Amino acid sequence: MNITLIRSDEIYKKMMNSPKEKRDDIYRYELMKPFEFKWSCINVPLKSPQKGGYDVIMASSMLGNLPPSEVDETKKEVINLISKDNLWKTCEKTIKSSLERFTKLGYELPVKEYKFSIILANPKSPYISMSDGYLGDGGIPGYIFVGLAPNEYSISKIPAALAHECNHNVRFQFEKWKNDITLAEMMICEGLAENFATSMFGEDMIGPWVSKTEMDTLNDYIKPIIRDALDVTGLESITAYLWGDELAQLQGYFPVGLPYCAGYACGYYMIKYYLKKTGKSIEEATLTPASEIMKQVEDFWDEKSV
Repeated sequence: MNITLIRSDEIYKKMMNSPKEKRDDIYRYELMKPFEFKWSCINVPLKSPQKGGYDVIMASSMLGNLPPSEVDETKKEVINLISKDNLWKTCEKTIKSSLERFTKLGYELPVKEYKFSIILANPKSPYISMSDGYLGDGGIPGYIFVGLAPNEYSISKIPAALAHECNHNVRFQFEKWKNDITLAEMMICEGLAENFATSMFGEDMIGPWVSKTEMDTLNDYIKPIIRDALDVTGLESITAYLWGDELAQLQGYFPVGLPYCAGYACGYYMIKYYLKKTGKSIEEATLTPASEIMKQVEDFWDEKSV
């Protein structure tokens, strides 16, 4: 496999030292161009035909990333934090190790080329602040981002976030994405990814999308609501169940009465239950169809998760 690191630190430095009106195009054509196929999968063009229209600049900012226009001298310190060669080597090693967990077991991964970069996140974005300064994006095979508001804590979490995203990258090489994906299927994807990350780095590296949910809240409040919605389809309908009401409402979706990342946390414990019940490895489970997993977790909803 070939892993290409898009060194965003060098591109951000170039943006910082350029006039404000030049920064969008540097971001667009130097940082995001290598990920053009990824953006095209979600109907985001690199550049809008209309000035100020919907394109990769607007979409990236909406997702919680730092707008290119704001990359000036005041960002020098955070750019320096992502400029260490050792950080990039760690990212490359983590991606390689994550993918090799599958290839060493004899699984042939169809995708051979992988591109990765660290994107500076906007610390003012609720997506970033509620997720403790870091977020991953790896649902489209061959492409992986980590959105980061850099500090010692968020940087320390990058390997676990990368392992999570690599798991998505592998699963979606075998399970074709569909726009009418169900809540159950999305919870399985997220539960597999976070269990994979903890299998590599330990449960103390678990993401805030799981750790911020109290077990009593999960058992007594979240599970009954989600159980009744497992067959709900489409991202616009399942977002509130996955991310919680606050983040869903920011995107214009209806609330369902759930706290931050309730569906992620529920998915994590559901897959943990599945792995214990079946004795399957996390790698084998990652390549197991959602329908088979759901058959094995029917009792999960009646048991207290611990």
